[in-house]
Amino acid sequence: MPAIDVNGIPASEVRPYHVLVTGFGPFSRYAVNPSWLAVKPLHNTVLTIDLPDEPVIIDDQNPTAEENSFTQDTRDIYLSTLQVPVTYEDVLAIVPGLHARPPVLPPSADPDIPDTILPVDGFDLIFHVGVAGRGPLRMERVGHKFGYNMKDATGSHAPVVRVTREENSNSNRGQSEPSEMERMERARLSEYLIEPPVDGTEPPKRGFGKGYESFPEEIFTEIDVEKLVHHLKKLGIEQIYSSLDAGHYLCDFIYYCSLAESKRASGKADKSATKVIFLHCPPVDQPLSTGEVTEAIKQSVIWLCGAAAKSAISST
Repeated sequence: MPAIDVNGIPASEVRPYHVLVTGFGPFSRYAVNPSWLAVKPLHNTVLTIDLPDEPVIIDDQNPTAEENSFTQDTRDIYLSTLQVPVTYEDVLAIVPGLHARPPVLPPSADPDIPDTILPVDGFDLIFHVGVAGRGPLRMERVGHKFGYNMKDATGSHAPVVRVTREENSNSNRGQSEPSEMERMERARLSEYLIEPPVDGTEPPKRGFGKGYESFPEEIFTEIDVEKLVHHLKKLGIEQIYSSLDAGHYLCDFIYYCSLAESKRASGKADKSATKVIFLHCPPVDQPLSTGEVTEAIKQSVIWLCGAAAKSAISST
């Protein structure tokens, strides 16, 4: 009998995984964003993973080594890419469509990128990539709802958020000083000025408001980031670590937005959750080359889709 995959269809007809990888557009001193340089080569490429071995039973009354065997099939991963402008407005306009079924993507901002063939039932994984400062790769674990005080690439601020007194107290508790990562982002992006106080008062709270009221102040990815980072290190990608602080700028903003939209979609009976992850990469050759970042993305996608396949089989 032909091998059967976890959805009960012949292996020859196994549905491929569909993965969207996003990078950011130009900003600051980057005429071409280093994240986009690493993401762009992946557009319309196909990766392949081996599905876990499954026994094929010819005679379940008298199974023998001669009569029964194991078969290992493969499953394709279709990758698409998208360049996202470095603006709060564009993130809020674009990201909900990425989680729709079928997805809704804006026209490509890169003339070298052909149109994306969109999967009718949506993306299985959305992998966001953005540039940080010099140093290792950072696989982010959490996105933040508030605290977006830096101007974007067009000089615009994130939306002002009206919060209750309790929410304001909770979100400010222990946050009087910016985190180390946020300070690094502010230093790196010094031309994108922090909003100053007005008449001696604190700047308004900015972040996610209307439409995101029901979502918590932090959303963690469902992906086991520590296991992923451990796997990449075993493959020789040593300069990578997990992070709990995506910097409270556009990288953090798109991550929270995408995690929230994934949860929103999973609350509907006819939709399954799209997994979401974010990777921070350094500027080119500081110290990693563009090719090394691209390879880290590819190996991450292969591991994540392989883990999804194993999880699906174990749950049947």
